[in-house]
Amino acid sequence: MIALLSRRLAGLIVTLAVVSLLIFAVMDLLPGDPASIMLGTSASPETLAALRHELGLDQPLLWRYCEWLAGVLRGNLGQSYTYGVPVAGLILERLAVTLPLALVAIVLSVVIAIPLGVLAASHRGGVPDVIASIFSQIGIAVPGFWVALLLIMLFSSALGWMPAGGFPGWSSGIWPALKALLMPAVALALPQAAVLTRVTRSAVLETLHEDFTRTAVAKGLSAQRVLWRHSVPNALVPVLTILGLQFTFLVAGAVLVENVFNLPGLGRLAYQALSQRDIIVMQDVVLFFAGLVIVMNFLVDLSHLAIDPRLRKGV
Repeated sequence: MIALLSRRLAGLIVTLAVVSLLIFAVMDLLPGDPASIMLGTSASPETLAALRHELGLDQPLLWRYCEWLAGVLRGNLGQSYTYGVPVAGLILERLAVTLPLALVAIVLSVVIAIPLGVLAASHRGGVPDVIASIFSQIGIAVPGFWVALLLIMLFSSALGWMPAGGFPGWSSGIWPALKALLMPAVALALPQAAVLTRVTRSAVLETLHEDFTRTAVAKGLSAQRVLWRHSVPNALVPVLTILGLQFTFLVAGAVLVENVFNLPGLGRLAYQALSQRDIIVMQDVVLFFAGLVIVMNFLVDLSHLAIDPRLRKGV
């Protein structure tokens, strides 16, 4: 077991190193000069050269990458060209919006999808199965930003129950902050719940036809006990895989929804950095997103080993 964990951890470190190099190289290839954007087109060549030297943009690519990576390992993500503040502070500030938003969305997705998927599998061909199928098809087909616009039209414009956008900050109280995140979380959760419902239904149906469930039925166990005690726990491996991917998507892929609701999250920060050609912010945010995906996949692999003892055989 320790040998397996060591190999997985070594693979995680190597993957992060390769991804960081790719991110830095791709960001360097983007068109545009940060110094020209900061100073404007009327700046003299001497002023541009001085600013490029101050920002370290005149150094060789490999040297700049090593300096950046060394700073990341020390927790120093550099200084934003646009905002003039440390990037680490910017990411932490925006993460205070994006992370609760993703957590609320993933909780809503699980609360909707797991019971609906299990119910559909246990009543295959029945009304719950039809409802789950319709919900999955609509949820997968409809983009999240369109759901966001519908929610704003209904609950903000028509009914006036919820704020149409913005974030008051956690200092204003937990309920006002959560209220501002509720509609964006629903807009993010519904498409993810549709996917998770389909995966849960398929996984539970597969376990219901396994030998161990037939053995449990032959022993006289009730259908509900067989379902929740034997089928559902064994169906959690693919469900957990999807949940891990969904969480990283909700953190990294909420750019459109955050812009629709004008939320100061990480997705909006990445969009603003791209439009302002703030390279250091872009590469740090993208590295954070990539690292989150890699670490989450690592944790999902560990959860598979904890849930399914069969995967530990031969380790």
